[in-house]
Amino acid sequence: MSELDLADLAAFAAVAQQRSFRRAAALRGVSASTLSEAVRRLEGRLDLRLLNRTTRSVTPTEAGTRLLERLLPALGEVSAALEAVNGFRDTPPGMPTGTLRLNVPLIVASMVLPPIVAEDSFIDVLAAGFDAGIRYDERLEQDMIAVPIGPRRQRFAAAAAPAYLAAHGHPQHPGDLLGHACLRHRFPSGLIPPWEFERAGEIVRITPKGPLIATTPELWVSAAVAGLGVICSFEEFLAPALASGRLVPVLEDWWQSFSGPFLYYAGRRHMPAPLRAFVDYIKAMPEPR
Repeated sequence: MSELDLADLAAFAAVAQQRSFRRAAALRGVSASTLSEAVRRLEGRLDLRLLNRTTRSVTPTEAGTRLLERLLPALGEVSAALEAVNGFRDTPPGMPTGTLRLNVPLIVASMVLPPIVAEDSFIDVLAAGFDAGIRYDERLEQDMIAVPIGPRRQRFAAAAAPAYLAAHGHPQHPGDLLGHACLRHRFPSGLIPPWEFERAGEIVRITPKGPLIATTPELWVSAAVAGLGVICSFEEFLAPALASGRLVPVLEDWWQSFSGPFLYYAGRRHMPAPLRAFVDYIKAMPEPR
């Protein structure tokens, strides 16, 4: 049903309820002639008379009465639906309504977002139907708007337990890792990425082998602390174990640095209120390092 049809139906319902074009027009803030034209247009489309009109009264025909009985509940549902949607737009400043759905990498969900968003309920990570996403620059779509979020520089760090290194020695070059037990990680998509190292413009990419392919960061780090092999991950994941000495840096002068994540979304027009509030909040934060 087109928008014009809906307006004509609403005009008919108002006149039929009030039994008067004049009273219905006063309630709706339009002219009586506008309502009359709407009803006439609707009757023409249905090829039915819906209202009997005289100089003294306006009454629904039998067809009009049947239509009104079914129409009023439907118009009430439409009104309620529009009112619910208005709540996403017409909210007081600083009080957005609704759920923000973000598609977020695990490292960002666990390390970047918690200090920014105190309430877990603010983030609903979905595989589809999201309002925005957080990705690193090499994965950003060219037509997306991108806003920096979190640390602006990050590193991949390699490490191993002191006991492992005492037994197997310290690798001196990334290529040496091909002769070590390496602990790898599988993403939910099934991807097992290669390890990449960089020093003085030289990039070395290897596909190591080892006794474990982990699916969770906790298992991954725990296996490294237990001495099962060498791990290479985001420095933030390994920082607590490195600080405590449970892990020791490996090939530290080869740790690759890269730019931090970005919040990205399709455009500025008709943004959901929660997304607009989140973007404004991110932009108002002190510039990350």
